[in-house]
Amino acid sequence: MKKLIAGNWKMNGSLAEAASLTEAIVHGIDQDHSLLDRCDFVVCPPFIHIETVFGTVRELSHVLSVGAQDCSKFEKGAYTGDISAGMLTDIGCTHVILGHSERRQYQDESDVLIAEKAQAAHGCDLTTIICVGETEQEREQGNAFDVVGAQLAQAVPEGSNAHNTVIAYEPVWAIGTGKTATAEDVKAMHQYIRDKLKEKLADFAHVRILYGGSVKPNNAQELLSVPNVDGALIGGASLKADDYLAIADSAPTV
Repeated sequence: MKKLIAGNWKMNGSLAEAASLTEAIVHGIDQDHSLLDRCDFVVCPPFIHIETVFGTVRELSHVLSVGAQDCSKFEKGAYTGDISAGMLTDIGCTHVILGHSERRQYQDESDVLIAEKAQAAHGCDLTTIICVGETEQEREQGNAFDVVGAQLAQAVPEGSNAHNTVIAYEPVWAIGTGKTATAEDVKAMHQYIRDKLKEKLADFAHVRILYGGSVKPNNAQELLSVPNVDGALIGGASLKADDYLAIADSAPTV
């Protein structure tokens, strides 16, 4: 399958910067059509920038999809500050990131809540990128697989399949730290995730499993060549078009 190259812009950028970055990414892909033979592309800007980004790619949605960084579990109502999955679909989004470790940490999100959000997103035809991963302490204590297994069991809702669900393995200790899991660590965890998905989903073999955690142009080729690594969820490097595109260019031929 093609690699999915997903950019999580987090809480960064002005409207002008979002438009400029999007234009640079689209231009880069347009300059090298071989990228589309190997990769699918999605960027997830802050809510307030989605319309600007989507406006930039409206005529080229086959080149670059647009997603969000979160959604509400509620469909509508008196939920100040929430954005519903239906609102995201209405504005043109195709993907939504759920359960990122930063939301688990700073917003105290639980696996149960993540599953509820995923169900709402699936009901609005959004593809969910559900994040899982262990902390450094959990890995040092030998609990990495148990932690990720529990997250998969609880955060991936009934009705999930290869069409509406992507899993992103992001070891918490490698996010924004410059640390990267070794290829062997990634291989072992991604195989474990595939095995756990087999217990839960009929089409488990076709579910994309992304790696995220300080993915950069200088390590992308090794990481994207690991079995069961079906793409990357990229943070800081996705804020630079050249880096984002260089990571995609590291993807092996399908």
